[in-house]
Amino acid sequence: MTLGRFSLDPGIKVFVTDLRLSWPRVLRRAALPGDLLIRRPAMLTVAEYYRFWSALAEEGGDRDLALDVGQAISVETFSPPIMAALCSPTLTVAAQRIATYKPLVGPLRLEVTETATGLQISYRWPPGQRPPTLLATSEVVFWVALARIATRHHIRPTGVTLSVAPSGPTSLESYLGTRVSVGDTDAVTFTAADAARPFLTENEPMWRFFAPELRRRLADLHTEASVADRVRAALHETLPAGDPSITAVTRRLAISSRTLQRQLRDEGTTYQDVLAGTRESLARHYLHQGNLRTGEIAYLLGYQDTNSFYRAFRTWTGITPETARGISGEARVGGLTPG
Repeated sequence: MTLGRFSLDPGIKVFVTDLRLSWPRVLRRAALPGDLLIRRPAMLTVAEYYRFWSALAEEGGDRDLALDVGQAISVETFSPPIMAALCSPTLTVAAQRIATYKPLVGPLRLEVTETATGLQISYRWPPGQRPPTLLATSEVVFWVALARIATRHHIRPTGVTLSVAPSGPTSLESYLGTRVSVGDTDAVTFTAADAARPFLTENEPMWRFFAPELRRRLADLHTEASVADRVRAALHETLPAGDPSITAVTRRLAISSRTLQRQLRDEGTTYQDVLAGTRESLARHYLHQGNLRTGEIAYLLGYQDTNSFYRAFRTWTGITPETARGISGEARVGGLTPG
């Protein structure tokens, strides 16, 4: 698996069927091949994964599919990450396990935060296009459904935040048992007591059976990705934090600077080349979005000041960011997609 692509779990077909949707129609609507799951492994890009979830929402019509997702979660889907969660002793352990293995089944990263008062699970999506509303909402519903299935208690989260307002807030809040806020991230919070409530589905022998295969698949994900791809992925996280240094990247990749530079040379590139290419790609994307000021873009790319970003952008493209933004705007008006 190369970075930016991930395998689609075969259990997804059972999941779609349990949602009472047509698998072939969903694939056609998402412009995905009909033999997707016949291939081994079935690989999707982030854009394809988002199209898949958008197609689910469109096929569902007026139905509130996010709530149906909670009903569709079952052992029969036989998704290894879900099984790993159900085998866990508590919700906290389940969250930690899924946070580790989530990259195997989706283009996102989980952050699990424990405090004295509770457990928060928040989502970090790839930079760029927002995830479909159904996907973001379903991820939150998943945790509530999992907690209820595993404990046989009607657990209610203490807080839910979505980055996009849900289509059916009343029914969603009724299912969750709490108000839904709109904020900068997608997150769900549980009390410490509920996070520690024993899972009746705990199965340590089953977990020991699944764990080696999950670890192997996760290792394959990182091993088969090029070093340059791994650096780009790390930069997507370190640049918005204001740190474009190789030290920040090597710390995230758990590798020495000397080793990283040698491996990049073996691939015919350098850290500075990968950094510049990543910044240029992100800059073009942010300018195309049209809702960020130039100074904000400079900050997101890890520049200390706007002038440094201006000089770099002219070096990459020969034009100013404003000119590029204008070209992008004209293309959108004309119905074209900038190259």
